[in-house]
Amino acid sequence: MPHDLKILAFKHMSCQNPGIFRDYAPRHKVQFEEIDLFRGDSIPDIRNFDALWVMGGSMNVWEEDRFPWLKQEKRVIREAHDRAMPFFGICLGHQLLADALGGKVIPSRQPEIGSFSIQPTPKGVGHKFLNAVPPGILWANVHTAEISNPPENATILARSDACSNHAMVIENHAYSVQFHPEVCKSTMSGWLSIPGIVPRIIELLGEEGFEDFTNAVEANRSCTEKAAGRLFDNWLSLAF
Repeated sequence: MPHDLKILAFKHMSCQNPGIFRDYAPRHKVQFEEIDLFRGDSIPDIRNFDALWVMGGSMNVWEEDRFPWLKQEKRVIREAHDRAMPFFGICLGHQLLADALGGKVIPSRQPEIGSFSIQPTPKGVGHKFLNAVPPGILWANVHTAEISNPPENATILARSDACSNHAMVIENHAYSVQFHPEVCKSTMSGWLSIPGIVPRIIELLGEEGFEDFTNAVEANRSCTEKAAGRLFDNWLSLAF
């Protein structure tokens, strides 16, 4: 890489941020510039950045009437794709990539809230994006929507028992995941501060299920943080 990398990160709320990747950025000479679209931050010219990251959020890709900035965000994602700009999306960012490029996102038939293992697809086995990521990692998941139809030229790299598209690549420069590799020490408290999120999780999982969810994310965090570092290494080697 000829110079330090500047990555533009779209946040949809302050607690949905690069998380553990912030800790790994300095060793790679990476600098994140984070903007919060929910808060009303303006999107800068993406030509001034080396890559685009799109983070998670509690809204859905089809809620453009409620969150009008989603329309501009999708236009910028398409612009980044047209420029073959390195891209990484997480959860909502995964779904926005698909929606912006002609795929389809629907409410999940079976929402995934908890810690789940992800399996490589036949095309994902041996793919460099998943290189040296240990099998059986229990990644944090909080999603009630999923990609039902990927965009043209997408390759699905991983799936879970409940979700057919947990990781994908489009034309070798745009990568995205449905699970949450960014989880760090402060992530859970941030998630639980989102208005309405605790009652919604309890509605889906029950009181005991809610406690199991929070405990499992923390119990697995040391493993997911290390695996996220490997994913970051892999993404950088593929993107640059």
